[in-house]
Amino acid sequence: MRFRLLKRNLLALLGASFVVVTLFFSTRLLLVTDKDTRGTSQDVRDNHSSDMLKFNFGSLSELVQSVYSANYKQCVQNADKFPGEPRLVVVVQVHNRPEYLRLLIKSLERAAEVHSFLLIFSHDYFSEEINTIVQGITFCKVLQIYFPFSTQLYPREFPGQDPRDCPRDISKDNALKTGCLNAEHPDSYGHYREAFITQTKHHWWWKLHFVWERVQVIQGYSGFVIFLEEDNYILPDFFHFYKLLMEFKKENCPDCDMLAVGNHNGLTDFNSMSSKVLTTGWMSTKHNIGMAISREVYYKLAGCSNQFCTYDDYNWDWTLQHLSGTCISKPLKVLVAEGSRVLHTGDCGLHQKENCRPEWALQKVEDNLKMAKDSLFPPSLVLRSAEAAEHKAHMKNGGWGDVRDHTLCNNYVKRL
Repeated sequence: MRFRLLKRNLLALLGASFVVVTLFFSTRLLLVTDKDTRGTSQDVRDNHSSDMLKFNFGSLSELVQSVYSANYKQCVQNADKFPGEPRLVVVVQVHNRPEYLRLLIKSLERAAEVHSFLLIFSHDYFSEEINTIVQGITFCKVLQIYFPFSTQLYPREFPGQDPRDCPRDISKDNALKTGCLNAEHPDSYGHYREAFITQTKHHWWWKLHFVWERVQVIQGYSGFVIFLEEDNYILPDFFHFYKLLMEFKKENCPDCDMLAVGNHNGLTDFNSMSSKVLTTGWMSTKHNIGMAISREVYYKLAGCSNQFCTYDDYNWDWTLQHLSGTCISKPLKVLVAEGSRVLHTGDCGLHQKENCRPEWALQKVEDNLKMAKDSLFPPSLVLRSAEAAEHKAHMKNGGWGDVRDHTLCNNYVKRL
């Protein structure tokens, strides 16, 4: 309580410069220390899922404290039922589409060898419904982590939308005349920040660091981490195909930096493409689904924190493409599944809020899977093509011009 009150007082006193202060105090509460990280696997297994039931949604202050406590305790659900190190770590970024989340979990439950997974759900929206959905998983180990700078936790102050912030479309001249908080910092196209637009990139970057640096249960993990979103749906041979990719990388593409277990073609031509892969340079529009990275590549990205955090694009994936071949001098090379093992079910998202029909998406997926089932679990992989890994420049999308976003984003990588 004292920490929280002190933080609030400092925020009021320091105004726009609060970000570093926030990170300092939040880190003390949210992130495990180096000493904590050296705990044994048994220490982690002793955190039983019953502890997770204490998450309190009663008020904003109680919700904030629950987020801090959960990120510190890192209670691993089903740890006693599935002892031992995970063979695959899958991280799911979750917002507030519970029906799509249910579809993803349904697909995970059907996946071969899922009992050997560790599923990490990273939330930026906190509700009893979503918590209950995840707590209902019994088929593998589960950890929930919570983005501590969610707009839900800061409804009327940065990183949420402060009522004193400049309206999106006001001109800079008028913004300076009115004295709105961020008048000096529109984006490249003259627009001012919108909190709901900036949150996804913040969450993605925080999640990347928290998973690799702070999640205790994977500190000895040497495999790749696969990143999914709540509106993804995986195929039954997801893990089988991942293992084939790892073998193929080792023998045929040792310089491949990343894996893409999915693509955006759905199950089109799946029967002919099931066992085929290609190598190419990483592109945001093609390789941001079912993306897998190693600890080594994480360190490359972490070394480009300032470039990531100051690049004026609200999309994490377009920002990543910008880094590939600029800050990261050698463009990132990716080994791609031609027959996607990750499907996109979401017909709703950041810019589409209405007419969401997850049941239609599920029916379409299940119909296609019936036609594709005989091509699952290929015995080996075949390289269909090898393209040069080149830097692909693009027009940045803006939405990320506010220096407060830059400062907060940069602090995620720091071990305070």
